[in-house]
Amino acid sequence: MKRLLAGAMLAVVASPAFAADVVAPIAEEPVASGPRIAGHVEAFLGGLWIDAEGGNDGGWVAGGAARLNFPIDARWNIQGDLFADGAWFDEGDFNSYGGAVHAYWRDPSSFAAGGFATITGYGGDSGPGDAYTFTVGPEAQVYFDNVTLYGQAYYGQLRESGSSDHADIWGVRGVARYFVQPNLRFDGELGYRSVDVSDGADSVTAALQGNYRFDGTPWTVFGRYQFDRLTGLSSDGVNLHKLVLGVRATFGADTLLDEDRNGATMDTQRSSYLFF
Repeated sequence: MKRLLAGAMLAVVASPAFAADVVAPIAEEPVASGPRIAGHVEAFLGGLWIDAEGGNDGGWVAGGAARLNFPIDARWNIQGDLFADGAWFDEGDFNSYGGAVHAYWRDPSSFAAGGFATITGYGGDSGPGDAYTFTVGPEAQVYFDNVTLYGQAYYGQLRESGSSDHADIWGVRGVARYFVQPNLRFDGELGYRSVDVSDGADSVTAALQGNYRFDGTPWTVFGRYQFDRLTGLSSDGVNLHKLVLGVRATFGADTLLDEDRNGATMDTQRSSYLFF
């Protein structure tokens, strides 16, 4: 199991939100337009820098996600996600891939609440191809005009295929989304994740992201910076810095605000590096 933990991954996340107070209030936009099928596909490319006690390293990262929201009735929704992430270094590459499902009740004018489950596999030239994780937990969003607050908590396990050995995982995640305009959104995120092993394996994550959708088109561009502090596994600590630029194509929602309140609004913590 030590070998598995040394080569597996710590998943850390994605979305963040801060904007200046001088921006004008968001233009009024109706959000309770009724249930509909909506979703998006996105891809990103960037770099990852690692500061560790044994030295520094850096490499390329790339990945993407696809999300589809399907309304069961006027309030109940099912959303499905697919995602993949990769990191390339001189010594080899690491990757993760998986999916998630969300089931939730949503009133676009006030809040959404439900639960989610994820499963993630790992691989690459230097990755643990026989390792996988799963998580389950509750999630909720609260809507305040041009602000969305999003919280998740989860429990899961890190496992090795064909083995009964496992390590428990638990974590929490909070996201704030601020809409300067219906098509301009800033996100801010904080998260904590723990893997229950003898030496302890924990991470704290902070991230910032900006999203801009071109009016009258399905296209959104985004940029994201993520910082992860990893501790445990007999280490004094590792700092990870991840910076990416990406593009997203959306259908079934007219603006970023409309997508947030009526479309594929849920997401999950995303990996910053395949560690444990």
